Amino acid sequence: MTLEIIELGRAIRARDPARPSWPEVIFSYPGLHAVLWHRLAHRLWRWGLRGLARFVSHLGRMLTGIEIHPGARIGRRLFIDHGMGVVIGETAVIGDDVTIYHGVTLGGLSLKPGKRHPDVLDGAVIGAGAQVLGPITVGRGARVGANAVVVSDVAAGTTVVGIPARCVGEGCPETATVGYGLPSGEADPVGERLARLEAELRALRAELARRPVA
Repeated sequence: MTLEIIELGRAIRARDPARPSWPEVIFSYPGLHAVLWHRLAHRLWRWGLRGLARFVSHLGRMLTGIEIHPGARIGRRLFIDHGMGVVIGETAVIGDDVTIYHGVTLGGLSLKPGKRHPDVLDGAVIGAGAQVLGPITVGRGARVGANAVVVSDVAAGTTVVGIPARCVGEGCPETATVGYGLPSGEADPVGERLARLEAELRALRAELARRPVA
């Protein structure tokens, strides 16, 4: 445990631009405390003591404002900055050297048992307020912008922003389109409705033009 505290502390001091002192990191960083509480809860979960694991996880949530299900698997040197409002679901898997900001949800979209939550691979960064949902993968070194809603895989080394999240900048994978820049398989219900209304309007105008003037 002592070695992990040192490793987490070094990671926080290296990645936080505030450059906190060691006492600040150890006593005043809820992200560090949340990871340590989770280590205990996860161990109890693996031992089959699931009720006790949930209770330990609940204590960690009350003390830090960060909710990590005891079944989630977390790698080394996770940096949860600020942390308030972070939610990490049961089947989420987080790799090494990941950074997560406040208000992030690694959540599920299905009520069925099984894999429901995302995998976030080594070195990824999840911006404040982002919602990463479903059994998808955020690739190594990828970045998810603040308040983005991610419901499909994010390629390694890319940046996604928006609702739903789309890749921006260099390194974005090519996306097949069906015309007018719309990705294949994705409907535009508002655009389709407007197109139907426009067609109906043209038909009405044509009908009025054909009618004799009284």
